[in-house]
Formats: sequence, structure tokens, C-alpha cells
Amino acid sequence: MKPATIRPVLRLLIPVLLTALLSGCVAAVIGGTAAGVGHDRRSWTTVISDRNIQTTAYDNFNKDKELALKNNVTIVVYNGVMLLAGEVRTAELKERAERRVSGYEGVRRLVNEIEVREPEGFLSRRRDNTISVHVKTALLDIVDMPGFDPTRVNVTTVHRTAYLMGLVTREEAERVADIARNVAGVEKVMRVFEYQD
Repeated sequence: MKPATIRPVLRLLIPVLLTALLSGCVAAVIGGTAAGVGHDRRSWTTVISDRNIQTTAYDNFNKDKELALKNNVTIVVYNGVMLLAGEVRTAELKERAERRVSGYEGVRRLVNEIEVREPEGFLSRRRDNTISVHVKTALLDIVDMPGFDPTRVNVTTVHRTAYLMGLVTREEAERVADIARNVAGVEKVMRVFEYQD
């Protein structure tokens, strides 16, 4: 083909190819969300709501530069329960952190576990992340409990305290907490579960 005839063909093909590419990306995102929800006991609307609330809460929290840059606060939302964990330097900052993330529609309970103390550094936070991975990996050993799926348990470690969230039975909660307690590096286990029974 001559260059003069290629240009009109490209003008027609590029929008079609871009549409196909974007459709594939959207399908992959929807498929990934659907796959995750397939194992989750929350409805897909609750999963999406939790993610939106968490993102919005972080956005609002980060607008307060003193809180965001000079302290260490983690926000997790699971089934309408919001967990605040980490360290801030003063009691006033702890209250301020809670105020910044309070009042969202869809949050049924707010659990403020922020400690008033000097925030830990990067290496400590990295160690906490590693502990979370080890706890999640250890939960894969629960193979004798019918219906248990370790992906239904959210594990967040802050200052070597493992916070456990999820929609579980009391038997599952006991087993998960017992396993988490025995993972190297875990000093304390906090249950923020909601129970099905």
C-alpha cells in the first residue's frame, strides 16, 4: 500500500484498537474484582464500598500534612468497620485523626487503635509488612476446617500487633488468632472480626 492510502486506514483502525484495548482492561479489572468477591463473604457492593471509603478516608487524612507526614497511621475498612492503627505524637493528634475519617456513610463502627507515642521508622514498618505476609501464609495451613478460606481474613500489622479483620465464624476466629499469635515477630493479636454465628 502507498503511504497516502495507509493514513486513512490507520485513522479508522486506531480508534477501534484503542476501544478494544480499553475494553480488555476494563474486563480484566471487573474480572479481578469478581474473582476476589467470589471468595469473599461480603457482597460485591460492600467490597466496592469498603474500598471507596478507605480511599476517601486516606485522601481526607492526607490533607492534614502534620498528621500525614509526621505520624504513622494505617486505615483499613472491612465490611463497614474502619480500623485506625499506628502511632501519633500526641493525644490531640489521635483525636484529630479520628475526626478526619469519621462520618462516612457505610461505616458502621470505627475502631481507633492509634497509640500515642513516637512513630516508628521505615524499617519497623517494613518488618510489620513482612509479619503480615507471614501470618497470611501461615493461614494457608488451615486445610481441615470445612468452608474456611484464608483470603477472607484481612491481616494488618502495626508495631508488631497483628490486627485481624473479616466476616468469620467464632471457630474460624479462634483458629486464625491462634495461628497469628504463633508467627515469629507477632507480639500481640487484636481481633476486629465480625462473627457469622
